[in-house]
Amino acid sequence: MMIAKWTAGVSALAGLLLLGTTTPADASPAAGQWRSQQEDGVIEIYDCGQKLCGRGMPTPEQRAAAVAIRDVKNPDPALRSRSLLGIEVLQGFTGGPKLWTGGSIYRPQDGKTYRGRIELIDESTLKLTGCVMEPFCKSIIWKRAS
Repeated sequence: MMIAKWTAGVSALAGLLLLGTTTPADASPAAGQWRSQQEDGVIEIYDCGQKLCGRGMPTPEQRAAAVAIRDVKNPDPALRSRSLLGIEVLQGFTGGPKLWTGGSIYRPQDGKTYRGRIELIDESTLKLTGCVMEPFCKSIIWKRAS
């Protein structure tokens, strides 16, 4: 009797844990590593809960040179010495499978955060649009990194 209750509890817990995980097959079609047109960095886009997020990753060249790129334009002086690698630059995008909106884009080049949208043009092309406010927006194209 005690073993049956314990087994039922473990099964229920395992079921709850499985509900909160995603398998690679469940991943967003935009998930993966992307390079901007300027190829000044790599962004890894990933599912964060029910949303889409992205973080800075080192390029092969940066890894080879052991370059530490700092967040020098951040408006918070306490954050200016932090590395840009690994910080979330894309947060809170919802939607899919081709268009995600409602998120924010942190742009280290100017230290500002913009409202944005992500559009998957095809499996190897992504259009990222950041807006100060509509219609003051700028779009860039990212290509899937190999």
